[in-house]
Amino acid sequence: MNQRMNPRTRTDVLLLVAFCGFLFFYGLGAFGLLGADEPRYAQVAREMLDRSDWVTPTLQGKPWLEKPVLYYWQAMLSFRVAGITDQAARPPAAFDAAMLIAAIYFFLRRFRPGSELDGALITASCAAVVIFAHAAATDMPLAAAFAIALLAWYAWYESQRRIYLAAFYIFLALGTLAKGPVAPALAAVIIFLFVAVKRDWRAIPGTFWLPGIALYLAVMLPWYIAVQLRNPEFFRVFILEHNLARFSEDVYHHRQPFWFYLPVFLLAMMPWTLALILAVAERARLIWAEGKEAFSSPEDSWPLFLLIWMLVPILFFSASQSKLPGYILPAVPAGALLVAEYLAVRRSEGAKFSPLFAAGHGILCGLLIFAALSAASVAVNHHLLWRTGTYVAAAIAAVFALGIAAALLSRAGLGLLRPATMIAVVVSVAAVIRFAAPVIDATQSARPIAESIQAFSGEPVPVALYHVNRVQEYGLEFYLNRPAKPYESGNVPAAAHVLVAAQGTQSQVAQLVPGRRVSYLTSIPEQKLDLYWVGK
Repeated sequence: MNQRMNPRTRTDVLLLVAFCGFLFFYGLGAFGLLGADEPRYAQVAREMLDRSDWVTPTLQGKPWLEKPVLYYWQAMLSFRVAGITDQAARPPAAFDAAMLIAAIYFFLRRFRPGSELDGALITASCAAVVIFAHAAATDMPLAAAFAIALLAWYAWYESQRRIYLAAFYIFLALGTLAKGPVAPALAAVIIFLFVAVKRDWRAIPGTFWLPGIALYLAVMLPWYIAVQLRNPEFFRVFILEHNLARFSEDVYHHRQPFWFYLPVFLLAMMPWTLALILAVAERARLIWAEGKEAFSSPEDSWPLFLLIWMLVPILFFSASQSKLPGYILPAVPAGALLVAEYLAVRRSEGAKFSPLFAAGHGILCGLLIFAALSAASVAVNHHLLWRTGTYVAAAIAAVFALGIAAALLSRAGLGLLRPATMIAVVVSVAAVIRFAAPVIDATQSARPIAESIQAFSGEPVPVALYHVNRVQEYGLEFYLNRPAKPYESGNVPAAAHVLVAAQGTQSQVAQLVPGRRVSYLTSIPEQKLDLYWVGK
């Protein structure tokens, strides 16, 4: 096969660059860092950069050994290029997501020609991929490295070219640097189950290729050795507490029911959820009807590999006592590729969409748009309020749903599925960035609190907290680049300072600092906070 970039490939690449540029990079700074993890990880990267220390992650000067170093390295490079801002903390995930889409495109172009654009765009447009591509966190670095590693392994399995096996070990090492031993553990289970079902046991000794293992160790091991030598508590903190203990116990209060990841994964695959359900059902029907013959050829083995790849992370983390939505992000590319494979088969058969599928997929796209248009209201009120704006959003979503359903029922239905869906996804992302982002920033991020403090004093004054949650605490520590001292811990600064306190607590504050003048500065009503100046 001629692998030179022909005009069609150039068009595909330009289309992917445009879509990925918009879906992953647009609006990275539209709202401040959210939750506890984003500001913590960004602050760790800043401290490492300030010290020019590429080994030991620290938070407020103390070793922070919960996660490996890959995201911090990426963020340090981003900070060095673009400056230390919240916007510069997010490009690593966006870049990793773009690398994942590129790997999918060129893998499918080489091994499943004809489905490469579908596979790449379907993966890029999954809700979870778009969301985590905007997060300053370790989830996308792991998911991207893990997915590229498995694509490389399957490329080796089908072609027996060891260059792909080398790539498998390199990206598996990057996955280990992203989030730890979960990457090789999940890869080993997926590959073993696939080989066992296929009864192709020759693939096992072929996978254990000594030069590949040496590559894995050469990429992964130096940092692990260096951080352990500098921080003897690393093994206990990272391996025992933040891997084994997280799995076996609800150490950090993230307990959820066993079935938690079923609805989470279906939402993560939006708006391709219905297509995924049909793809899985069709593959299960073939396996049930044909037995081993259903995956006897390389073409049939690929969906089997994807099915195992998708199910293993979901089942593995369902057994964990600690559950967070980002844990199953590595399963999403497999689900997207299953959808692409299913559509390729239907296209080759000349099949058409049923009215039920057309209506269902149109409704899912409409719901995505409705959720995006309603996100600002939900962020303010913490639930959906049915008023004029909500009815307008519902009407717009209904128009999109009907239009997409009609397009899918036309003669060119299969050809219109991808562009119609991508339009819905682009509109949804644009709506979130344009309408919801300012509200999310005002209600969920510490950025407006920090801006209010900096507006009061251009000099770095001490900051204290009273009845403020840890999300705001970690956010302020990043935006102000200094620790915020909670009154509840007895950390009342002796010097004059700014106090961030829950609304209605001024009398309690006065009792905590007897004899000191407490002056009201301003309020952050969206977060129910007041700012005070506490004198000496």
